Amino acid sequence: MKKRMALLMGGALLATSVLSACGSNNGQNAAGGKTDAAKGNSNAPAVEDTSPLELSIAVHQAAEAPAKGNPMEQAIEKYTNTKLSFQWIPNSGYDEKINVMIASGELPKILKVSYVPTIISAMQADVFWEIGPYLKDYPNLAAQPETYYNNIKVDGKLYGLPVFRSVGRAVLQYRKDWFDESGQKVPKTLDEWYNVLKAVAENDPDKNGKKDTYGIMLDKNYNQGVASTLTRFSVMQGGPNKWEADEQGNFTPEFMTDVFNDTLDLFRRLYAEKLINQDFAVTDAQTIDKAYEAGRVALRISGGNAQSMQTNLVKVVPTAVMDAAALEGPGGIRVPAESGNAGILALPKSSVQDEAEMKRVMTFLDQLLDKEMVNLINKGIEGTHYSVEGDFTLPLDKDADAKEVKPYRDTLLQRGESYNMDKPMKQTELFQKNNKIVSDNEQYVVSNPALTLISTTYTERGSELEQMITDAETKYIMGKIDEAGWNAEIEKWKQAGGSSLMEEYKEAYLKNK
Repeated sequence: MKKRMALLMGGALLATSVLSACGSNNGQNAAGGKTDAAKGNSNAPAVEDTSPLELSIAVHQAAEAPAKGNPMEQAIEKYTNTKLSFQWIPNSGYDEKINVMIASGELPKILKVSYVPTIISAMQADVFWEIGPYLKDYPNLAAQPETYYNNIKVDGKLYGLPVFRSVGRAVLQYRKDWFDESGQKVPKTLDEWYNVLKAVAENDPDKNGKKDTYGIMLDKNYNQGVASTLTRFSVMQGGPNKWEADEQGNFTPEFMTDVFNDTLDLFRRLYAEKLINQDFAVTDAQTIDKAYEAGRVALRISGGNAQSMQTNLVKVVPTAVMDAAALEGPGGIRVPAESGNAGILALPKSSVQDEAEMKRVMTFLDQLLDKEMVNLINKGIEGTHYSVEGDFTLPLDKDADAKEVKPYRDTLLQRGESYNMDKPMKQTELFQKNNKIVSDNEQYVVSNPALTLISTTYTERGSELEQMITDAETKYIMGKIDEAGWNAEIEKWKQAGGSSLMEEYKEAYLKNK
């Protein structure tokens, strides 16, 4: 029931000059300095400042931090005429660290933040530059779909740039070999889902004589955030994405709709009949990953790529065959829209001190979407990380890519093959099929109408209210409470602030409308 899609954490990059290739004319030269004419002396000859623009950047550290001055960093600096200074902050405690930095005012030129109440409050308090009015001056940034920007606005204003991710990432990935052998089809209705999951759990598809397979497995975060299994199932069946809003602005949470409750009943039945893992409430995601990779599970709704699952699976089960399909229910394809980003690159006013400097930062960010930078950030350095073969590129060293390229790919602006990429990586048919489904999903996404609405109750008690419902869902699925108990939990949620939340969303919705 998360109102806002939680964003990944990290950092981002800062800016430099306006290159002619970027198409902006802000009185700046390619080095990020100003000509004498731009300073107001129209009679003086133009003298360019060719010194690199020094940029400090706070980013998240998912794995080992890249070495300072590494070849990737040098290549970015050379193209953008900058001197980069990355501060790699571990994922654990990242948000807390960012909050301390904001409170102290000691901030880098660009800060990667999450769309969460503390950051939203900082945006409303004018801590960051409002950049929306300037987008039109930067051709690469202006070319991106408005949805990505709308999904991170606060009170209708844009205070940063999204680290772009697809809004329709969810794909159904399944064991095609098992389905072909048993004559099963990809399920659409809840009844079909039950029949398929029951068949896989009871018919020993791996032929090892043990009852150790599942149609689907859940981890303890199964009902949280943008990847909520319950939300994905409910939306597939025609339900809302987190919240439902009518023309009068009345807001109803998904868990108070009939479709969601039908989904909840399905999982209650699956648990009672031991057709899903009985320890799901305490099982971490890594344990579930290992079960899938060991060939014990048939279906998974994932934002990853089916080819990755295939690659890992065949190491254990050489004959296994994965396939991918769109999330399709009785009414067609329906996918819960995600926020479309993995963080926001915000420009703090305390470190980016005037409009001229802000424009230089924006120029740098725009340059990251030039073809040269798109290829570098996504693929790395030719001859080191990839080679060219005809119309495609081939990876040379996946380990080096993970250590040396991925940190920048995850942190900086890029849209992969969707924007300004020449010679895409040569991939398998399954990889391409999965990606096409993700791309096509944008036509079928179901938006969360409360995504960017501001609510005092949510800011103050959103996490607590969400925990109340996610706990109640787990209790209901496990049979610890019945329907009356479930309804009682909803009433507790209303009294604890849920009713206020619904009213505040209505007020914000009607105001924005």
